Amino acid sequence: MSKSKRQDAISHLRHLRLELRDMSIMLKEESLLPEDGEIRALYGQLEALHDLVSGVKTKKPLIFEDDLKAV
Repeated sequence: MSKSKRQDAISHLRHLRLELRDMSIMLKEESLLPEDGEIRALYGQLEALHDLVSGVKTKKPLIFEDDLKAV
């Protein structure tokens, strides 16, 4: 894995750990359940991290008609 991807993965993991720690505190100490949106956001971040580590590109490059004519 390249150094920049590794740094991105480390950053994602730090953020996820903080979010999960906050959720855990809410569940244990305050007996509050997280909102659906919070859980969806964490799941999306986990997917982004998985894509980063596995080398999946999230967006396909745009192809314009002018690019096709040049080929």
